[in-house]
Amino acid sequence: MENLLAREELSRQKLYMADVAEMMKVRARGPVPMAYVRTYGCQQNVADGEKIKGLLSEMGFSFAESPEDADFILFNTCAVREHAEDRVFGNVGALKNIKRRHPATIIAVCGCMTEQEHVVERFKKSYPFVNIVFGTHVIHRLPEMLYTTITDSKRVFLRGHEGEEVLEGIPTRRDGKSRAWVTVMLGCDNFCSYCIVPYVRGREKSRRPDEIVKECRELVEAGYKEITLLGQNVNSYGKGLEEKVNFAELLRRIDQIPGDYRIRFMTSHPKDASKELFDVMAQSQHIPHYIHLPFQSGNDRVLKEMNRHYDREQYLSLIRYARSVMPDVSFTSDVIVGFPGETYEEFQDTLSLIREVEFTSLFTFIYSPRQGTKAAKMPDPISHEEKTRWFAELLKVQEEVAAARCQKMVGTTERVLVEERNEKSGLLSGRTNSSVIIEFPGEDDLIGEYVTVKVTSARSWMLFGELAQ
Repeated sequence: MENLLAREELSRQKLYMADVAEMMKVRARGPVPMAYVRTYGCQQNVADGEKIKGLLSEMGFSFAESPEDADFILFNTCAVREHAEDRVFGNVGALKNIKRRHPATIIAVCGCMTEQEHVVERFKKSYPFVNIVFGTHVIHRLPEMLYTTITDSKRVFLRGHEGEEVLEGIPTRRDGKSRAWVTVMLGCDNFCSYCIVPYVRGREKSRRPDEIVKECRELVEAGYKEITLLGQNVNSYGKGLEEKVNFAELLRRIDQIPGDYRIRFMTSHPKDASKELFDVMAQSQHIPHYIHLPFQSGNDRVLKEMNRHYDREQYLSLIRYARSVMPDVSFTSDVIVGFPGETYEEFQDTLSLIREVEFTSLFTFIYSPRQGTKAAKMPDPISHEEKTRWFAELLKVQEEVAAARCQKMVGTTERVLVEERNEKSGLLSGRTNSSVIIEFPGEDDLIGEYVTVKVTSARSWMLFGELAQ
């Protein structure tokens, strides 16, 4: 029944697409309607942005490099940190001048920010020039929202209800030709005390494994070289599915697709990471020995206050087992500095864990309170200035660890997917199997291809090399 309802809904949206395409031919300033889509935040937001672009392409839009040149402007937002929200409000505010010069321009805001009631109210009251505000669960209804705005001249505010399954079949316009994002599940059931994600993304829903494998096979056949599987917690994949398939089994099935490609995935939650997962990685043909495994804090009391459901020793036991089956495995992680109530002595436990694990790199954040989370109500006596000093200390430790790891790679030969040319250095740039950035001289026709690079030098967290003969 759910699949039938999903097909009916997408068919309904296709009718709106056709109507919007005709209306935008008249409304556009140029020969074709132009859209500008800007995405903030995580890879899941990037994947959502590609679906939004897919829908817009179906409605006849081409894409502008600047909002000034667009007939439709959309900001796809992130709610993880307060700074990100403030930046969005500032950038949306600047669009008022474009709207004044070109009144027919349609402005929309979507994403995680717009799943928060206080944010929606602010857009309603303080940003009257914004035409459409919609949440993360109703992306597929963008054609209908555009139709309503154009025909009725009404502002649209839509935050829909969740179905039991992920809606399949939304058109996708991928940003790259060699690397692709594939969502395997949506939502989060963990409710870490500092995190707004479960409130804005909803509860966990897994895509059917056959749909995921089919999408990955099509990507490999189309020439994509790297597929990243996405979920707020990929390790809990499989909840609610009729077919009992966990994440390790899903990886096994994707790994059986013939071709020359890599499979990456994020994000893994330590409480659900299993020995089976590491065994599959060790035995696979296409999964690099690299895993992003956020630990957030090295102190047990802080981890309990964070509601992380593991302790320091459990985390380290995962690291030890992974290294026992994959001696060359590389780890990256997320760390929060200055969680409410954290002491300097407890922060030192985080530094000692970093030294023990020797992470390849870290995504580090000073704690940012998010309205509606449990941690936002906790006493937080340490000043931001003090937390900033701790943060600098952490960065120094990680830089030392990363520099030592990179230095050990000098003289090795690495297989690299070439991603881009660094405009500042003029060198080609890509990542090794262990997800270390490496730069080297070469021609543009190598972008999007695998090459073999000999590492000639290292600088803190990155490598330099030359094409192997």
